[in-house]
Amino acid sequence: MSVAFPGALVLGYPRIGPNRELKRAVESYWAGQLDADGLEAAAAELRAATRSRLVELGLGREDSSLPETFSFSDQVLDALLAVGAVPGRFAGLAGLDLLFALARGTADVAPLELTKWFDTNYHHLVPEIGPDTDFSFADDRRVREVAEARAAGFVTRPVLVGPVTLLALAKRADGAPDGFVPIQRLDDLLPVYAELLAALADAGADWVQLDEPVLVSDAVAIDRAELRDATARAYETLGSAPRRPGILVATPYGDPRDALPVLAAAPIEAIGLDLVRGRLPEHLDAAAEEGLAGKAIAAGVVDGRNVWRADLDAALDRLEQAGRFSGEIAVSTSTSLQHVPHDVARENALEPALVGRLAFADQKVAEVALLARGLAEGREAIATELTAAAADRAAGAAADGVRVAAVRARTVGIGESDSRRVPYSERLVAQTGLGLPPLPTTTIGSFPQTPEVRRARAALARGESSAEAYDARMREEIERVIRLQEQLGLDVLVHGEPERNDMVQYFAERLDGFTVTEHGWVQSYGSRCTRPSILWGDVSRPAPMTVEWSRYAASLTDKPVKGMLTGPVTILAWSFVRDDQPLGDTARQVALALRDEIADLEAVGLGVIQVDEPALRELLPLEHARREAYLEWAVGAFRLATGGAAASTQVHTHLCYSEFGAVIDAVRDLDADVTSIEAARSRMEVVDELAAAGFDHGIGPGVWDIHSPRVPSSDELVGLLELAARRIEPGRLWVNPDCGLKTRGYEETVATLRNLVDAAARVRAELALGA
Repeated sequence: MSVAFPGALVLGYPRIGPNRELKRAVESYWAGQLDADGLEAAAAELRAATRSRLVELGLGREDSSLPETFSFSDQVLDALLAVGAVPGRFAGLAGLDLLFALARGTADVAPLELTKWFDTNYHHLVPEIGPDTDFSFADDRRVREVAEARAAGFVTRPVLVGPVTLLALAKRADGAPDGFVPIQRLDDLLPVYAELLAALADAGADWVQLDEPVLVSDAVAIDRAELRDATARAYETLGSAPRRPGILVATPYGDPRDALPVLAAAPIEAIGLDLVRGRLPEHLDAAAEEGLAGKAIAAGVVDGRNVWRADLDAALDRLEQAGRFSGEIAVSTSTSLQHVPHDVARENALEPALVGRLAFADQKVAEVALLARGLAEGREAIATELTAAAADRAAGAAADGVRVAAVRARTVGIGESDSRRVPYSERLVAQTGLGLPPLPTTTIGSFPQTPEVRRARAALARGESSAEAYDARMREEIERVIRLQEQLGLDVLVHGEPERNDMVQYFAERLDGFTVTEHGWVQSYGSRCTRPSILWGDVSRPAPMTVEWSRYAASLTDKPVKGMLTGPVTILAWSFVRDDQPLGDTARQVALALRDEIADLEAVGLGVIQVDEPALRELLPLEHARREAYLEWAVGAFRLATGGAAASTQVHTHLCYSEFGAVIDAVRDLDADVTSIEAARSRMEVVDELAAAGFDHGIGPGVWDIHSPRVPSSDELVGLLELAARRIEPGRLWVNPDCGLKTRGYEETVATLRNLVDAAARVRAELALGA
């Protein structure tokens, strides 16, 4: 390649817009308020604004440092559309209709499965690949975006999921023979990628970025030897393509380890390394060193996943160390910046000491540009900036609340007995007083949040409503939800959580050591955005957080009502967490706060308490060697939070949208009385894993995929329950949706819950289970 590699680049940038412009446009399209041309125009406007902003922050306009990463949904879906790998049930659909049907389903067709993107809180759709899947260059959207940028005077770097990762993340299509795995289709897929690369070159791309995060992961069903072989074949083929841009293969989220020599030997021009979670190799053989020396290295020294300001001096040290492997070093983010909010400068309510420690996407781009200048011109050229950054970091670390003696003393005093309840068999006897039927029905926690509820919360925040008026409105909503559940015939009720803005933020606003943002939105999946809280100091609970709402709900009914809490691992996973102490230490602080809340819920008469841990699998390290230590503290934190509960208190937990095989033992070790789990999109695949692992506690495999607007029929739900009952002893089986109902509408919620209760009754009768 004769085109120079940029000296500074980011692997990706938030694509939702600083004011969630993409979310609003997509949802307006779904609602029929915006046509396809209007949606495409809004997307083009957002892409143009992103390019201009990145140049303003210090990246080059014409040197390929700007990533082209726009997506209406997610990068995996974009890749499978580009290569035409669409399951046959979507035949007849095209364009945006096809894209959104794959993501959300239709009234008649189920969507693709949804799961976590490696160990992040971002979700991607799961390709379905079989021996007969037809690959063809079917969607040139990324090509058109590159041409669009060129026409506006920008030379951008298109970013695509690499072929090895795309197939490694795919599931075997229905009807594929036993023993088939999608990676076997690699040689059929590569010519399509080569065709796509040629089209990108013709559109004006000098460089292309192919993301291969699977190379850092042990969490896929492909052994490392096969993964190395696939990588070697893929990049020998693509690197030898006669017409293509320069190829940057990025390996974010960890360390490529034994795959690095494979990439070093491949005929590609650049390799992206995550030097925040990964590390520079200590030793390479002579061939690997020679191969790496001939390539550019995008050294990811600015953290793309957390919001803390970089230690610029340490980053420069790593950049200089990288120079011993290659003479061409570019400063980069460790991952795409899609995992962090847009701009900390928009946050006007944060404490100045905290702001001095923070860097959102825009600040990280500026750090990349600054480090590139320091690398090129020497540290003395940026000495003033280095001194100021170090002072801000030091002041933030010394601020009040970062270290609290009382919190640390309580953590040190934790004993082994604090994390142990009486045996499950004894708890089963103690919990018969709940009076539940076989196959008890419940929901996961939240009910739809109506526009009226959201307006009431917004009015309170703006000071336009009194706390008394707000509380009265929330009590009205709680009573309405309780009465609805009684009418539908559910067995264990919830209060619906109308007072909660988010399952983590609600607690962060009530725990010391946290803060929340006004504009810190990040994409979770599709149009769904979340606003992660920032955990910056030692954590404690100054007052009860959920008790009064739960007590009120329980006073309205004779049926059991669940208290609803978010677990310590999920609170950490869905927040931006301090980086100055081990995660396990922080998790124990959160667990102790939740333990106090559980005790207060029991004191007001709650006999069922759910502690959600949907992120347990998400935080599982990608490398096998680090998993045991993680699971030890993660399981320990949950058990510390719940270990004080009485035997008569039925403790539930909930896990969703993960591949559970790797953590089945840990799920059992949580020792929850009932575990509800996502299962609808995969049609109960997880049930086999549970049965094989000997899981013997209560289990509620979800029968309703709440991330799709479909209303499943009673017959469909019966079929799923029958599948579950074949592998799980019916006396342990619960009937529930996959997840909370906050984002659904009431019409579909009522219709589906009615079908769910009916299905449970039918299966009880079919199995001759007494009510």
